[in-house]
Amino acid sequence: MGRAVLSQFLMLSNSAPRLSSSLSCGGLRSKYLKRPGLVRHNRAINGDNGSGFRCCCSVSLSQPATPETSSSSVKQRIVSGVQPTGAIHLGNYLGAIKNWIALQNSYDTLFFIVDLHAITLPYDTRQLSKATRNTAAIYLACGVDTSKASVFVQSHVRAHVELMWLLSSATPIGWLNRMIQFKEKSRKAGDENVGVALLTYPVLMASDILLYQSDFVPVGEDQKQHLELSRELAERVNYLYGGRKWKKLGGRGGAIFKVPEPLIPPAGARVMSLSDGLSKMSKSAPSDQSRINLLDPKDVIANKIKRCKTDSFPGLEFDNPERPECNNLLSIYQIISSKTKEEVAQECQDMNWGSFKTLLTDALVDHLHPIQVRYEDIISDPAYLDGVLAEGAEKAAAIADATLNNVYQAMGFLCR
Repeated sequence: MGRAVLSQFLMLSNSAPRLSSSLSCGGLRSKYLKRPGLVRHNRAINGDNGSGFRCCCSVSLSQPATPETSSSSVKQRIVSGVQPTGAIHLGNYLGAIKNWIALQNSYDTLFFIVDLHAITLPYDTRQLSKATRNTAAIYLACGVDTSKASVFVQSHVRAHVELMWLLSSATPIGWLNRMIQFKEKSRKAGDENVGVALLTYPVLMASDILLYQSDFVPVGEDQKQHLELSRELAERVNYLYGGRKWKKLGGRGGAIFKVPEPLIPPAGARVMSLSDGLSKMSKSAPSDQSRINLLDPKDVIANKIKRCKTDSFPGLEFDNPERPECNNLLSIYQIISSKTKEEVAQECQDMNWGSFKTLLTDALVDHLHPIQVRYEDIISDPAYLDGVLAEGAEKAAAIADATLNNVYQAMGFLCR
């Protein structure tokens, strides 16, 4: 979810998303299951209410992520969310939010503001509530349709925290110690300043995903390790508590959780910093010059693009490892303009940086201006926004509570 995004980069314009082979059953999944007393079973497990799943042991990279239809026409489900920390920037938008708009037409979609993840590092308590509302308003301004998708705040559905505790009891500490982002952030902050939540937030992320029996989760390259843990944890809990063990306790048996599949775009999986083409665009970067914020006015966008880092090579081109900034800026233009990579390469190959920066600035301003106008309308009507979030939380809780009750039952708790 980086910390800033629960699940990023699902689909780029004119490109079909791919299933990631690195997370298929025959790869990393089996690695985690080779533990004493834990045996992997490859079989199809079906449950009612769409909660069954099929464990696919091979996935084609070229397979488009189109929703499968059943006799009951039940849509497959996707969940995704963004942290309400700092300003929502171009990386958040192009990597996640923009892609939700197409997905909501074909999938059962839940988009939420992951405010519980926002407190794993020091934060401003006075700003959390405001930032949460602002993030929700941006979701709607970008085109999320509440008649098709549920929009809610993570902390408004208490099943997230409850399931996290239950999953924590089944999560080996060694799995969490291997999380790269924990190592990096704890090293920077120092042991005395690191809370337990920084170590365990991948379990909360797993709770976010598994609560809703998600079929697919959009992830960026930096998030694959966290989704691996969610998938492995789903299989571990299914093995430890599901199947016949659950049935003997009065449950329906079979799988407790679906094992979600990752979706990664075929190109441009990460929007990089304007100051360093090798670093991801981030809310936590010290310089605001490194990112385009969705609500930046025209003159600020123009100034940031004018000052962004470039190189001295002639012409412009994709995929040259010696030109990371060039590749990043071309990729941003490709997505914003809804053109193909080939079209952008041909259009820009003979341009100098001055001409291209003007082209990119105009494209960004034209694309973001309608979003900014809609945002101002939404944020100025708090009653409407509160109603949207309350309705979204109610719909989400109905799904989450059903999953949570199954987990309590399968783990042997006394029924309420």
